Amino acid sequence: MRIAVSATGTGLEGEASRTFGRCPRYVFLDTETMKWETLENPAVAASGGAGIQAAEFVIRNGAKAVVTGSVGPNASRVLEAAGVSVHLLQNGTVHEAVLAFRAESLPSAPVAAGPVRRGRAECREPEASEVHEGHRGGRILPGREE
Repeated sequence: MRIAVSATGTGLEGEASRTFGRCPRYVFLDTETMKWETLENPAVAASGGAGIQAAEFVIRNGAKAVVTGSVGPNASRVLEAAGVSVHLLQNGTVHEAVLAFRAESLPSAPVAAGPVRRGRAECREPEASEVHEGHRGGRILPGREE
């Protein structure tokens, strides 16, 4: 089985990461052959939606399971929808995380509930009735003070 371990280091002796969406890289590993590759996380510097982007990246790279310290609800939903299981680790190296996964000693992450959001709240252009001119000629938007 191909798994992805969130990592701060590279390779099997690198440190596993306690975060999923913004970890620096992932170590993808075949649990039968122990062949692995380290790939940089393209979502690490995303301005929003890093968890969703990271989940999509892991899925595209063939992982059937993820080992990480924590995963947010949006990423959790994306992984669950793709049939990718999530297993939680406390700390250690990637190799230790893989051994714990193979021994089935890692707890599964709880399944998130509710709709998937795309990172930060969606922005929209205000309606004309929501905008009025400020005393200095600037626009005052809803929810903002002059």
